[in-house]
Amino acid sequence: MTEFVFDDKIREVIKKALPDDTSLHGTPPELRYTYLPAAHVRALRPENMLVVGIRGAGKSFWWSVLQDGAKRAVIGSAIGLGRKTQVSAGFGEKQAPDHFPGKDAINALLKKEFEPRFIWKTIIFRHIAQQQSPENFRSLESWAERTAWLKDNAETVERITYKADERLESEGIHHLVLFDALDRSANEWTVRNRLLRELLQIALEFRSYRRIRLKVFVRPDQLEAPEVTSFPDSSKILSSKTDLYWPRHELYALLWQYLSNADDGEVFREGTSRMTGVRWQQTEGIWMVPEELRNDELVQRKILHSITGPYMGRDRRRGFPYTWLPNHLGDTRNEVSPRSFLAALRNAALVHRQRSDQQYPIHYEDIKQGVQAASKIRVTEMNEDYPWVQDLLTPLSAISVPCPIEDIEQVWIRGKVLEILKQKTKEAKERVLPPNIARGTEGVLKDLIDLGLMQQVSGNRINIPDVYRVGYGIGRRGGVKPAAMKAGTR
Repeated sequence: MTEFVFDDKIREVIKKALPDDTSLHGTPPELRYTYLPAAHVRALRPENMLVVGIRGAGKSFWWSVLQDGAKRAVIGSAIGLGRKTQVSAGFGEKQAPDHFPGKDAINALLKKEFEPRFIWKTIIFRHIAQQQSPENFRSLESWAERTAWLKDNAETVERITYKADERLESEGIHHLVLFDALDRSANEWTVRNRLLRELLQIALEFRSYRRIRLKVFVRPDQLEAPEVTSFPDSSKILSSKTDLYWPRHELYALLWQYLSNADDGEVFREGTSRMTGVRWQQTEGIWMVPEELRNDELVQRKILHSITGPYMGRDRRRGFPYTWLPNHLGDTRNEVSPRSFLAALRNAALVHRQRSDQQYPIHYEDIKQGVQAASKIRVTEMNEDYPWVQDLLTPLSAISVPCPIEDIEQVWIRGKVLEILKQKTKEAKERVLPPNIARGTEGVLKDLIDLGLMQQVSGNRINIPDVYRVGYGIGRRGGVKPAAMKAGTR
């Protein structure tokens, strides 16, 4: 292997190829940028019904890809799906009233005393038996009418569903019904948990069918509440859950997928070929990342460091970009979302300014600023899902972590943070309180730990990972400076 360093052209490739901040929220990338990590293959197979992943791990992405025939064709053989696979949306973030009822419609159905079980089964039945269902069901226009019909015709529904499964088996194809963004199904925790519990029960029941499958995408915290899994045989579906986990080498392989398929991707492909001797090949017009660049971390490190330099400072004491970047983007479970990873690198390329010690296209200080930008994006996402997190963490900007638990509790008590939070929620009907706020500071600490925002370390102390700490303006001695603060203020 010959020594090779990328020139400044690679920085332009990174800026143009990686998705901008506005397109990082659930919008599927172009076909050429679709990358299937080996760790996700099992999760996407039809027999696996419960898929768990942190925000930004790819739940909504795969929910969309599986519904797209062209994208599904690219990954179909790897996950056991043929070109004729039928895929339907059972619930998702974007409104689709012809496919499933939205939050308000579900709330109206619940007020009419329809059990969640019948609401979910109505959605599933409408998709899998659209042509086989009786005319008097197909002609119904409202979800309330459909749910009432299904409830009154249980035996007919079972027979039609069974025949639909037999037909699919004879044709050798699957029909998947996908459920995502279930935190958007209701405003109250108790209602959300009830809806999810009933859906998981139905998913378990559908295991008896050979070709009809549900696939439910959830975050880890959504399974934390005991009432979600308080049904017979829940262990059967929980023990078979699969994770959308992104090992470090898969994050970098995803980056290579973007750079190699960019409009100016020959800059990256030719550079890596000179550096490692790999040969790039296309499949249906898409450049596929060679096996060595997917799995060999020594090769990956060499490629990244030819762009960033070998150190996060003047020498090895500050760490190495290849490991430093994912380490500073992980939550308390050491999970890194690809969305944060790509955002950090794109912003590192965008904020670049020439420095006197510049030897590589991206300087280590650019990477630190990229992490600050990624943290802001991560914090925005968290605030969208859990508005109460901002109320709890913003007051902590006066402290540095790790710190004793008592320091955090005192900030909340002095500022009457929990009382203010309860009042805000009372005034804004759609705000949701932390699940364990009734237990006071101990309860909300548990909620933050369950979300991966805080971690209890030795000596009864609390730490906050950089991917959240920086964006919420909380300090750490010797760490990346908080995004909300100017250098030298701490």
